[in-house]
Amino acid sequence: MSLSQIADVAASGLLAQRLRMLVTASNLANAQTTRTAEGGPYQRRDPVFVARPIGGPFADHLARRLRAVEVPRIAVDPRPGPLRHDPGHPDADPDGYVRMPNVDPVSELANLLSASRSFEAGVFVMKKVSEMGDAALRIGR
Repeated sequence: MSLSQIADVAASGLLAQRLRMLVTASNLANAQTTRTAEGGPYQRRDPVFVARPIGGPFADHLARRLRAVEVPRIAVDPRPGPLRHDPGHPDADPDGYVRMPNVDPVSELANLLSASRSFEAGVFVMKKVSEMGDAALRIGR
């Protein structure tokens, strides 16, 4: 396994966690949005992560088992949001209820914290790969 392969895996994780943080921030920003361009309240979104093999057909056994992270799509959570009684709201139904987005701010903040910690771990790996490369260059002097 080469340092570049390790860096590739770590970089894919960084990109995936960055996208996860952006999607979570969008969910939090739209937690009170009751009207969207598609119609109806905002629907929570979540990135879908998949593992992509790194090693090619001629890679050794370990390299073929390496996986990078890809985000092929952003899934929309189909669950309906809660109803809130607010007869004065412009999006209220005839009974005075408004369908709110299906975003739970507490869950989203926990998701944001988890993504942030995962991103920090990826940065740490990238830093260590850089240090290992520098050490290898110093050995050759």
